[in-house]
Amino acid sequence: QVQLVESGGGLVQAGGSLRLSCAASRSIFSIYIMGWYRQAPGKQREFVANLTPADRTNYPDSVKGRFTISRDNAENTVYLQMNSLKPEDTGVYYCNARSFIGEYWGQGTQVTVSS
Repeated sequence: QVQLVESGGGLVQAGGSLRLSCAASRSIFSIYIMGWYRQAPGKQREFVANLTPADRTNYPDSVKGRFTISRDNAENTVYLQMNSLKPEDTGVYYCNARSFIGEYWGQGTQVTVSS
């Protein structure tokens, strides 16, 4: 079993930055693809970023060049640095860990970007 705990959400003005953190309960980065997803009110959850065990990153066009996913293996923590935030980035951000073993989600952290 893996527990994921997100933090770092909040209210920020458009153009600002936030850094989200996702702390895993144990060392899993060598096996799991770590990802971030978000869900806006009334919309489906959507992919934001992921980081593979081989250090490969993936982003959708909507955040490419503005968001960066990274990890600290010693701290079992994954980060999402979000710059140049837009009102459409508003939503609950969820951390995800996925592998052939299983899939886990965090409880989410709210990000609100005001215009």
